[in-house]
Amino acid sequence: MTFAAAHIATTAAAPHGFLSPTGVEIAFLLVGLVTFGAAIITVTTKQLVHAALWLVATLGGLAVEYLLLTAEFIAWVQVLIYVGSVVVLLLFGLMLTKAPIGPSPDADSGNRWAALTVAVAAAAALVWVVVDAFRTTWVDLDGAPAGSTQVTGASLFQNWVLPFEALSVLLLAALVGAIVLSRKAKADAATTASAPAGGTVPSTRTSRTIPSGTVPSGPSDKEGTR
Repeated sequence: MTFAAAHIATTAAAPHGFLSPTGVEIAFLLVGLVTFGAAIITVTTKQLVHAALWLVATLGGLAVEYLLLTAEFIAWVQVLIYVGSVVVLLLFGLMLTKAPIGPSPDADSGNRWAALTVAVAAAAALVWVVVDAFRTTWVDLDGAPAGSTQVTGASLFQNWVLPFEALSVLLLAALVGAIVLSRKAKADAATTASAPAGGTVPSTRTSRTIPSGTVPSGPSDKEGTR
């Protein structure tokens, strides 16, 4: 065995470290950065329709991350349910409530720093809870893949069936609320259109034409002829 062959065999057998990431890890990092940027634009843009479209990019980036983690079933569920259903539901809600296409002043708030503080605190708490909960968890590589249909379906419909059904009811309530708001907006628009301009009521009295040279008789004339 030559020196070059021995070096290649030693390099292939040695585990890669933090400074020598694999192609999958590099792709995971790049897709994560793009997804993070799309999420930031989603919550900072002042156009509601653009926010919904950037949400599509964010959820699509999460699906790619699941694919890189060899969780194919979760990735396709992410695409079919969230990108294909939830975002479409949001777009229908925007259309039914007649949301403005351009920049909306109602989408901006003066509580940006308070919202940012709450978001960072919630994210830190979520990361701490997840890391603490799965600190001693080991993945069984000899068993069924963690992202397979069998394992995911058994976990979903045995341990998480109640939150799953609660989420479906929540989405249905959001759609019903959008329909109610759209009907109220149509009723208000019909009332405004039926009201006369300027708030005046048209008079139903008819005018009488008086010939020129004659003076209309008043109450005094009637009293004099009695």
